[in-house]
Amino acid sequence: MTLRQTPGVSAHPRPVRRLACGRYTLALDRPLIMGVINVTPDSFSDGGHLTTVEAAIAHAHRLAEEGADLLDIGGESTRPGAAPITPAQEIARVVPVLDALRDCGLPLSLDTRHPETMRAGLAHGADMINDIGALRAPGAIETVRDSACALCLMHMQGDPATMQQAPAYREVVSEVEEFLRRRVEVLASAGIARERIVLDPGIGFGKTLRHNLLLIEALDELAALGQPTLIGVSRKSMIGQLTGRPVDGRLAGSLAAMLAAVARGAAIVRVHDVAESRDALRVWKAIEEAGERDGT
Repeated sequence: MTLRQTPGVSAHPRPVRRLACGRYTLALDRPLIMGVINVTPDSFSDGGHLTTVEAAIAHAHRLAEEGADLLDIGGESTRPGAAPITPAQEIARVVPVLDALRDCGLPLSLDTRHPETMRAGLAHGADMINDIGALRAPGAIETVRDSACALCLMHMQGDPATMQQAPAYREVVSEVEEFLRRRVEVLASAGIARERIVLDPGIGFGKTLRHNLLLIEALDELAALGQPTLIGVSRKSMIGQLTGRPVDGRLAGSLAAMLAAVARGAAIVRVHDVAESRDALRVWKAIEEAGERDGT
């Protein structure tokens, strides 16, 4: 099948080397660490430990001290089977945290699929919108188009309430790649610069274990789209399926999956354990660069 070409989107786009991210411009010469802050009572990963503004702010400062490059703040759980909440509820959870962290020195990402929350977040200092719906909600593109924020577009089959009931694909890698390609075209047609766009294959969002493994193994194929990729595997159910570990015992498996993704070109890794991820990336990078320094 031959794709219709959108003006400004070439068949072989040049890779985006620097990400325009609100108040910041982020160099992509090394993998960036995005620390997770879930201001939710029902998060799968932290048991709802950050339900107060004070706890979320303290956790954010701890992640910054541990070496996070970005902070990702979410007010709605999107774990499999999660019930949706209203934008008003979400806004009430995330805006006080954004306000408190606005001058923390790190880019602030807002994890939301609701245009109303996007609008509120941008007014309170969000530098990135991280949308599991890839800006498909009515009004989402119009909400972010004229801002300076970065935009993370994720692939998801179905919605959080039902996505893991029976995920099925003819060929998962090509279908996810095609979806993300088309979303880039839609945003480019709306006048949004490619330097603002990040792509996420959506590990665990409407995928079986096999689908997740195939997507990570083929992550370098997304590089052909020219956009930086974000990968989130930290503590997810695929790690539990492979190791038999509960959520609080999945650190080693999460680090292994993260490094496999980075070796295949992931530009940003979304993690809960920032210090451990930073150390793993430092060791990986030193090994990768050893041969380059010696000219071998």
